[in-house]
Amino acid sequence: MENENPTKNDRGGSERPRKSFNFYWIYGVIIVVILSIQLMQLSGGTRPIEINEYERYLNSGDVRRIDIVNDETVLVTIKKDSLAKKVHTDKLGKEAAGNSAGPHYRFTIGNSDAAQNKLVASADAHGVEMNYETQDNWGRDIIQWVLFIGIMLAVWMFFMRRLGGGGGPGGQIFNIGKSRAQVFEAGKSTNITFNDVAGLDEAKEELQEIVDFLKTPKKYTALGAKIPKGALLVGPPGTGKTLLAKAIAGEANVPFFSLSGSDFVEMFVGVGASRVRDLFKQAKEKAPAIIFIDEIDAIGRARGRSVSMGANDERENTLNQLLTEMDGFGTNSGVILIGATNRADVLDRALMRPGRFDRQIFVDMPDLNGRIDIFKVHLKPLKLDTALDVEFLARQTPGFSGADIANICNEAALIAARKKKTHVEKQDFLDAVDRVIGGLEKKNKIITADEKRGVAYHEAGHATVSWLVEHASPLIKVTIVPRGRSLGAAWYLPEERHLTTAEQMLDEICAALGGRAAEDVMFGKVSTGALSDLEKVTKQAYAMVSVYGLNAKVGNISFYDSTGQSEYSFGKPYSERTAQTIDEEVSKLVEIQYERAKKILVENKDKLTALASQLLEKEVIFKEDLEKIFGDRTFARDVAERTAAANSNGTTVGGPAPTPDETPSLPASA
Repeated sequence: MENENPTKNDRGGSERPRKSFNFYWIYGVIIVVILSIQLMQLSGGTRPIEINEYERYLNSGDVRRIDIVNDETVLVTIKKDSLAKKVHTDKLGKEAAGNSAGPHYRFTIGNSDAAQNKLVASADAHGVEMNYETQDNWGRDIIQWVLFIGIMLAVWMFFMRRLGGGGGPGGQIFNIGKSRAQVFEAGKSTNITFNDVAGLDEAKEELQEIVDFLKTPKKYTALGAKIPKGALLVGPPGTGKTLLAKAIAGEANVPFFSLSGSDFVEMFVGVGASRVRDLFKQAKEKAPAIIFIDEIDAIGRARGRSVSMGANDERENTLNQLLTEMDGFGTNSGVILIGATNRADVLDRALMRPGRFDRQIFVDMPDLNGRIDIFKVHLKPLKLDTALDVEFLARQTPGFSGADIANICNEAALIAARKKKTHVEKQDFLDAVDRVIGGLEKKNKIITADEKRGVAYHEAGHATVSWLVEHASPLIKVTIVPRGRSLGAAWYLPEERHLTTAEQMLDEICAALGGRAAEDVMFGKVSTGALSDLEKVTKQAYAMVSVYGLNAKVGNISFYDSTGQSEYSFGKPYSERTAQTIDEEVSKLVEIQYERAKKILVENKDKLTALASQLLEKEVIFKEDLEKIFGDRTFARDVAERTAAANSNGTTVGGPAPTPDETPSLPASA
């Protein structure tokens, strides 16, 4: 009895699946048969010879008849008595020599009339029969047409594939309106689960509920709940929005369609809307399903904000179709749309409303505990020193996103390998943080002694003022080693806070102006080294006056537009008089803090000089060096931190954080 299961053999083992028959083999066989017939027809069992051999046979009296075919080919028949000669038996073989009917040989004379006349004259002279024949070379004609058509088809297929990026004959010419989504189903997965996503517990909980709804819908529908139609992931770049989507694709047991917002944008009119229709059509056929559109702001930008007013905006047509598919007249049950963007302020209000995106999940920068979890994920593949403290690394990186932490872990491993270490150590991570934030260290950069002295006093001024004002971020390290585009830098550990008072902002402005104030106090002149400091101070001062309402004269007024409606407006939301008032108050605020910084430095000029001298000698100084010169900070927060550290027998740690207090190597005009 035959095996009923074609995928199993008699021994129970698995066999390879049978391949489907390819009809292109039929075309190949037909071409081979035509070629064979043509060659047989041309040869007819004859042997090719040269014309001088024919003349030798003719002079020997061996030729009985010649047939001139199509004025090109000459077929030679040998006399029956002459076939027994050794020259013919060797040439033709015994079997061919026994065939007295002929023809036996062939040669070509071409279309030359002179050659043909000479051939005829010599044949007449020797009494040889002659015959003219005309044969139809239909086989050759067919081959020529087949080859011509085949070449044209190959060229056409090549260009169509290039135009359409693959996908069979015609490529995108015939499939231009089809969706380009990558589908994960039937065992295909991203190999990423929620266990691989760290530091985003709240976002994971929201998305886990969506996945759970698709797996066990009765648990929710029994209470009358409806499946949410969409979830929008919003947050800064690098916080893990796309990673969350990959985890959903890995966790969900339903078809997952993944694509980018730019996949809908095409040079042809109407293609974006057609692709949206095709995408939702495929998802509805495989419902329940999930659609993920990364960078959805590429097609979801608010309508009416286009620079080309009145023109046919393809993005608006695509957005209109997306709005209709998500919550239009037709039913759209069982399809959940998940979008991701870091520009939620530019999205259309119709797209953001409940019924389309029912949930907006904010994916923020991770806090200390979140960074610890993220470090644990990215440290798994590294060979680490046993004494490495993950919490210490997390404290070194305030304000860092998950992508930044992944980059630091990779840079630390590269630095350790460059130093030929067997394990990645604590110092490698500190060097990696400096490398990522400040740039490549340039110890061989040519700098004069006066410039180096000016940079040392500039950075010492930052360190002095920040140490002596209460709300400035604690300084951790100061360096005058050039990094990237800066000649020196001061590293701080900013406090992780959500609200900032006016006093805190004023102290930060004062500390940022400490570098220029030190140059003014020590040298009586200033340089372009405070470019980044002035940029930070100006933005912060204008924010205090015109955004946060922290100025008494301007009042409790904010001109900030969170909706982004004024993005394309050419006017200011306040009068010229108010603009003048804002400028005056900003200038007054900055100058007051500048004079305050100069006063602090004048009162502590000896300590400033000692710090700058030590910086010139060592090039890099740390928090401990500042404590030897200035003593412990006496502010309440610092006392509380030292007390807590002493009670826990821990090590007081701090870390570098992104800071604009750098001395750029470019002039201020840059």
